[in-house]
Amino acid sequence: MELCLMNLFVNKDIRRFFFAISAVWVNFLVLAQAAVWMLCRKLSLGLLLLSFLALSAVWTVCFLYFARQDKRLEDAVSQINAYLAGDVNARIECDDEGALYRLFHSVNSLAAVLNAHAAKEAGEKEILKNTISDISHQLKTPLAALNIYNGLLQEEAGELPNIKEFAALSEQELDRIETLVQSLLKIAKLDAGSIVFEKNMENVADMMQDVKQHFIYRDRQEQKKIILSGSGDILLFCDRNWLEEAINNMVKNALDHTAVGGTVRIEWKALSDVVQIAVTDNGCGIHPEDLHHIFKRFYRSRFSKDRQGLGLGLPLAKAIVEAHSGTIETDSEVGKGTSFTVNFPKRV
Repeated sequence: MELCLMNLFVNKDIRRFFFAISAVWVNFLVLAQAAVWMLCRKLSLGLLLLSFLALSAVWTVCFLYFARQDKRLEDAVSQINAYLAGDVNARIECDDEGALYRLFHSVNSLAAVLNAHAAKEAGEKEILKNTISDISHQLKTPLAALNIYNGLLQEEAGELPNIKEFAALSEQELDRIETLVQSLLKIAKLDAGSIVFEKNMENVADMMQDVKQHFIYRDRQEQKKIILSGSGDILLFCDRNWLEEAINNMVKNALDHTAVGGTVRIEWKALSDVVQIAVTDNGCGIHPEDLHHIFKRFYRSRFSKDRQGLGLGLPLAKAIVEAHSGTIETDSEVGKGTSFTVNFPKRV
C-alpha cells in the first residue's frame, strides 16, 4: 500500500489533484462551519465528521481509480520493454474502451507495422545475400579458367617480354577481381546477419602472432616491420577466424600506406571493462577530410596515392568488429601515421 502511494504521488498531476480535493474540502468545511456559527453561534462536530467521511470516500475512490490506471500503465511499459528486448509477440491488453485503450491499440498497431517492416527488410537482405552469393559462385568458374589460361600464356610466352609482362599484369587484375568477389560476399553475409559466429575464449597474443605471420613474406619484400606488443595471457571471447580477418585488413591498410622501412605496431591490453587492440603505422596518414569516410565502401580519397586498393578492407573490418559488439576509432595525422583502436567488451 505504501509503495503504491509512493508510485502514485511521483506523478505531480496526481499530487495536484489530491491537493485540490483537500483544498476544496477545507474551504467547504470552513464556510460550512462559518455558516453554522452565524446561525447557531456554535461549531458543528457532526458536520466536521460528515465532511471528513465524505473526503475519505472521495480520496478512496480516486486512489483506487488512479492505482488501477497506474497498474495498467505499468503493465503496458512492461510489454513495451519486452518488445524492445526482442519479444516481437509482446502486446498490450486493450480490450476496453476509452482514450487510454485507444493509445494501447495504436502502440500494438505500431509494433505490428515494425514487425512487418523487419520481416520485409530481412527478406530483402536474404535476397541480396543470395544474389551476391550466386553471382560470386558464377564468377568463380570463369575466374579459375582465366587464371589457368593466363598461366599457360606465361609459359608459352618464352622470349616474348611484352606478352610475359601483359600476362603478369593480367594475373594481378584477376587476383583483384577474386579478392573483390570474396569481400563482397562476406559483407553481404554480414549485412544479412546470416553468419553464425563460433565464439570461444581466445588468446589475443596467439591471434596477433597469426596476423604477423600472414604478412611475413610481404614484410621481407617491402622491407617493413610488424612489431607486436602486449600481454601473453589476455583472453577475448570471439570468433578467431573472423576477428583475425578484421585485424588483417587493418594491418594491410597500414602496410599499403607505409613507405619502405616503415613500421606497423599491433598492441593489445586489457582495461577495466574492455579488451583493446590498436594497429598503428608511421605512414603517410589520412587527410582530415577523409577521416569520416574511410569506412564507406569503395571510398577513394583524392589525396590517396594507392590505386590498387578496392575500398572494402576497412568497411569489412568495421562490420566484423561491430558484429562482435566492438567499436573502432581512428586517429591520424598527415605525414606522421595512423592508428586504428578497437575496443571489445569483456565477456560477463
